[in-house]
Amino acid sequence: MLKVLGRVTSINVRKVLWALDELNIAYEREDWGMPLRDPKVPAFMALNPNAQVPVLVEDDFVLWDSIAIMGYINQAHGKGALTPGNVREQALAMQWVQWQSNEMGSHWGYPLMSIARRAPGFDDPQKLANSIAAWTGKMEIIEAHLAKGGAFVVGNQFSLADIAITLGLHRWFAIPFEHAPMPAAEAYYQAMAQRPAAMAWLTANAP
Repeated sequence: MLKVLGRVTSINVRKVLWALDELNIAYEREDWGMPLRDPKVPAFMALNPNAQVPVLVEDDFVLWDSIAIMGYINQAHGKGALTPGNVREQALAMQWVQWQSNEMGSHWGYPLMSIARRAPGFDDPQKLANSIAAWTGKMEIIEAHLAKGGAFVVGNQFSLADIAITLGLHRWFAIPFEHAPMPAAEAYYQAMAQRPAAMAWLTANAP
């Protein structure tokens, strides 16, 4: 059986868990990641020298990085069900998966730690304002894309891109600050939140 190492408060872990649930694949999960269980120990770092979650373990196969894991389970266990059949749409889906991680996710760290987790050292009002402004700029990109219409991020099929983008939008809506209006993003998010496999991973205590 597949085993996922990681805490559910990690957005990257939730990407993997949602994909597994969407494909109806059985798995086990172990809590790893601070503050629950320190990954900077030899046993974990032997699996992932970056000391980051998630990590996927299947027999003697070990894989880290959420995007790589999502791609693997989709192909190895899901027969590609979470990628479009058209090769160009496949590329576009992975474009948005990468964008969520590299662009959308590059500015939410300070608001997350300052507002949602109230972590020490994240109390600079100017840094918070700058981060929210930069994050808003990225949100405007996905808002414009979703405003073009269509039920999904790419084409006419639910894909890995929808998992990544919906979880990114969840973080935006779940952290309490004065948000710029994003009507297309909100409508899309509400529609995705109705998927049975999504419900467990879009929770208020895990922004």
